[in-house]
Amino acid sequence: MAKVYATGRRKTAIAKVWLESGNGQLTINGLSLDAWLGGHESIKKRVMQPLNVAKQETSVNIVVKTLGGGYSAQADAARHGISRALVAFDEQFRTILKPHGLLTRDSRSVERKKFGKKKARKSSQFSKR
Repeated sequence: MAKVYATGRRKTAIAKVWLESGNGQLTINGLSLDAWLGGHESIKKRVMQPLNVAKQETSVNIVVKTLGGGYSAQADAARHGISRALVAFDEQFRTILKPHGLLTRDSRSVERKKFGKKKARKSSQFSKR
């Protein structure tokens, strides 16, 4: 089958994902998963979760390009993009991935700073005594 494209998002991070049938190669920003994330094993598992749930670790090649945010948000964006690409690749994966919450975009993001406050909600001290 041809290449499938999907986009994943989390906070301010965006992941562009291309998926095609192959032998299980995962390339993120031109690096392997181990080279990209180093020793962050739990984050590596999060990226691989859609492939593990769908049992497609060795049957598809994935190329991911991430931008924006930090490495953790980029990893979650890649996870979301991989899930969406799998569904676009084969619609039967939707029934497998949906119960695990892998197709839902995590909408939590940083609250904006308000004027008169130090951060979004933190105020200066009201009164010492």
